Amino acid sequence: MKYILLILKILLAVFLIYGGFNHFYKPEFYNGFIPEFLPKLGVNYVSGIMEILLGIGLFIKGYQKKSAYGIFLLMILFMPIHIWDAFKEVPAIGSKTAAYIRIVVQILFIGWAYTIYKTTKHI
Repeated sequence: MKYILLILKILLAVFLIYGGFNHFYKPEFYNGFIPEFLPKLGVNYVSGIMEILLGIGLFIKGYQKKSAYGIFLLMILFMPIHIWDAFKEVPAIGSKTAAYIRIVVQILFIGWAYTIYKTTKHI
C-alpha cells in the first residue's frame, strides 16, 4: 500500500506541474473556463503558479501534507467552474459529454488529493 500511495503522490504532482505549465504555454485553452467578470490572464497565471508550486510541494518532505491539502482546496475551488461549464450552451471543454466527464474527473481529483493528505504523515 505504501508504494501505491507513493505512485499516486508522484502522478498527482506530475499532473499538476504539467497542467500548471500549460497555463503559461496555452493560456487561451483556459480562457473559456474563466468567468467574464474576472481578469482572464491574471486568473490563468495565478492558477498555473499555484498548480506548479503545489505539485512541487508533493516532492518536498515537510510540505507534502500541506501541499496535498492545498491541492484538495484548489480542486474544490475549481469545481464550480466545471459545473458552470457543463451548463453553458457550448462548453469551453468542447462538448456537453466532455464537460460532464470533467466534473467526474474533478471529483476524483478531490478524492485523490484528500487521500494523499490523510495518508501523509505530518513532518
